[in-house]
Amino acid sequence: MSPSQPKLYDLAHARTGDKGNHANISLIAYRAQDYGRLVEHVTPERVAAHFAHRQPTAVRRYLLPRLGAMNFVLENVLDGGVNDSLDLDLHGKSLSFHLLDMPLAEAPAEPARR
Repeated sequence: MSPSQPKLYDLAHARTGDKGNHANISLIAYRAQDYGRLVEHVTPERVAAHFAHRQPTAVRRYLLPRLGAMNFVLENVLDGGVNDSLDLDLHGKSLSFHLLDMPLAEAPAEPARR
């Protein structure tokens, strides 16, 4: 990652919830003009890779363009759920903070002009 490469927290904030063993993370753009960039770069595949250490069995993304937001559902990432897990505060805000720390993919280099 280059020093000038932004992370998600530069463009968005997040909210998190959990249902049983599944977590959902809403990512909300601070500015409407950044929403398209988030949609392009924050794909279910990249989120699954970013959370690979939690071994999600599936990651689904729901786009909410009128809100400038998207919601991710990460299945089976909570070690059985809040009541069954021995992890200390794996749930809630810690998951959204982890997502916000994800770097945006670098833009492809412009082709050289002759």
